[in-house]
Amino acid sequence: MPENFRLIIDLVTVLAVAAAGGLLASALRQPPLLGYLLGGMIVGPASLGWIKEFIQVETLAQFGVALLLFALGVEFSFAELRKVKAIALGGGSLQIGLTIAVTTLISLSLGWVLEPAQGVFLGAILSLSSTAVVLKCLIERNETETPHGQVMLGILVVQDLALGFMLAVLPALDEPAEAIGMALLNALLRIALFAGGAVLAGIFVVPRLLRLLAKTESRELFLLGVVVLCLGIALLTEHLGFSIEMGAFVAGLMISEVEYADQTLTYVEPLRDIFAALFFVSVGMLIDPIFLWNHLELILGLVALVLVGKFLITTPLVMIFGYSLRTALLVGLGLAQIGEFSFVLTARALGLGLVSRPVYLFILGTTAVTLMVTPLLLKLMPKLLDWAETVPWFMPYFDQTGTILGRSEDLPGENHVVVCGYGRVGRKVVQLLQAHNYPVVVIDLSEAAIQELRSDSTPHRESDSASAPLRDRIPYIYGNAASLHVLESAGVRHAKAMAIALPDSMSTRLCLKRSLELSPDLDIVVQANQEEDIELLYQLGAREVVQSEFEVSLELSTHLLLTVGFSLSGIQREIGKIRSHHYEGLRSSLTASEVSRQLKAATQDMNPKWLDLPEASPLVGMTLTEVDLRRLTGVSLMAIRRSSREEIDYPNGETLLLEGDRLLLIGTPAEISTFSQLASGEIAVESESRCCQWLRVPLGSPMAGETLANLDLRRKYQIQVFAIRREGHFIQFPHGDMTIQAGDLLFLRGRLADLKQIQLSLLSRY
Repeated sequence: MPENFRLIIDLVTVLAVAAAGGLLASALRQPPLLGYLLGGMIVGPASLGWIKEFIQVETLAQFGVALLLFALGVEFSFAELRKVKAIALGGGSLQIGLTIAVTTLISLSLGWVLEPAQGVFLGAILSLSSTAVVLKCLIERNETETPHGQVMLGILVVQDLALGFMLAVLPALDEPAEAIGMALLNALLRIALFAGGAVLAGIFVVPRLLRLLAKTESRELFLLGVVVLCLGIALLTEHLGFSIEMGAFVAGLMISEVEYADQTLTYVEPLRDIFAALFFVSVGMLIDPIFLWNHLELILGLVALVLVGKFLITTPLVMIFGYSLRTALLVGLGLAQIGEFSFVLTARALGLGLVSRPVYLFILGTTAVTLMVTPLLLKLMPKLLDWAETVPWFMPYFDQTGTILGRSEDLPGENHVVVCGYGRVGRKVVQLLQAHNYPVVVIDLSEAAIQELRSDSTPHRESDSASAPLRDRIPYIYGNAASLHVLESAGVRHAKAMAIALPDSMSTRLCLKRSLELSPDLDIVVQANQEEDIELLYQLGAREVVQSEFEVSLELSTHLLLTVGFSLSGIQREIGKIRSHHYEGLRSSLTASEVSRQLKAATQDMNPKWLDLPEASPLVGMTLTEVDLRRLTGVSLMAIRRSSREEIDYPNGETLLLEGDRLLLIGTPAEISTFSQLASGEIAVESESRCCQWLRVPLGSPMAGETLANLDLRRKYQIQVFAIRREGHFIQFPHGDMTIQAGDLLFLRGRLADLKQIQLSLLSRY
């Protein structure tokens, strides 16, 4: 075979292996990243040896990770960095320093190294985590905007910047302390000069260059210019003794502040994804499976030590900076691996004689295994935490997730709108409501958003508090909008409506479900982050679901149709029809199996469970509207699998429950258990058509202080009490000894006339 075709053959092989490995991983419901690593390990020099031009492939792979970090810089921006600057700079620096110190002490005491310099070098390797792997996992799970995602990325940025210092100091580790000090000073000076140049270029050069490229109206020229800019700055940082990856990230940050940032990201993303896959395959090719197998026990021990050690160092640091236990655990586990930049340090140290060849292979093997384990841990950890939050023994430890970190003093008491999330969408909603003098409460967990709300909540200096315009006061709660305690503190029980515009799908679903637990009749409009979330959010109880891409298309279509002569009333009817059908006409056409896969993927983090409807169940023959499962038991029904193998995803209210049905339910273990009792007939439910209604027991009601047995509502009024909500607790199917208290919210089921009678005689409608 001609040598000039060898690299092409190797590239095709690598990309084919990446595609095959990714498909296999997806079929096994694992992150594609694992497939890339496994594919590289199989075709690498230590296994089948199909790749001959490994050096050239590795060089192209470095281009892939450079593009990955360039895209991160464009998307992350200086504004995003400021949100997590405290944990990024303080926590990131402490994490690196503590990891180096602990590793040096342990390695010296156990005899792993002979000199402190070697211990410092080993600690430097262990302190770095994988920006590429963590970023890829966060993108796949749509978690880059979550608190734990932002904290991880902030710390990873500091680690990437620290690599420059490490590379500068590495040659001087065997020298006297003065030489190390001079190396550090030299590195600081070069970084300062580079940072100053980057700031000036970002202000005066980059915007003009992008405008010039954009004026050509050529996609190819724009992409070519951006790639040259990225790689040019990356090569400059390499020449300064840092790393190509660091330069690519800084190049992205420079572009992030320009108006063409979104256009740049759109053009670069396809290249980024292809070359990032190439990078992960190249990492897999470094793994020697024979060496791993021969030293499996030692490698696994080192992997466990690294995972546990970095987890124990990082998790407390995140909590010290005021983040919740859940966020700290996710960050600690997400950063517990050894990063790809450790390969750069290890290879440089091998060349300088700081490590031997066997030690190099052990570090390589340990790093590779931690990279392969990380996607699995990041996928499993949220499920484990969701389960732990439902276990009574663990619940006190997770109460911090509901901790209110701050609040304004002027929270409205009732008939207000709760806005969850003060991002771009939430901010516009608040502005419109404030413009009409309507009371709002904002819930957000972003320090930057809260700082903005605090400044907006301060009256103008020239006017006192009483005369300041209402729009200048934005009541807020600094906390997690998915927490029952935070939602209750925001007055969700007494709110008129709610808008949910949170950045990640999981928080959106939890916020919706828990808000309806507090106020079952609350009118909630939700922003769907992804197309596949739309039906799921409707099933969870949202009154209206809005998807930004579809809404933009509707507004564009409205303008165009008006331009070509259609009547406004006709267009409004058509648009209303599209919205009432949940954008069905605009959504991508999927097969039943594809919808089913999307449903399972969307619900996997919400405790889904398949249950068989028992034979002779009293629910058989009833419609979902008649059963009203969500109100009665708290569960949401996502899918029905008939005995005939037919599967109904997102069933509507007219769907009948039939004998032999298998139901996909979402709910807590207690809610699932209650449904099982209802379905098996342990708890009675009338089969005739009934109405359901939530009624609050007012102060002075004759019901207050009486037990359900004494009231005997079933005999006197033919009404059954199915549930009681009291101070945040949901008591399903209360027993006869339960005493009714003023303020209780009762879920009653009976004929409409009977419900009106009890409402007039004993209650005032809430």
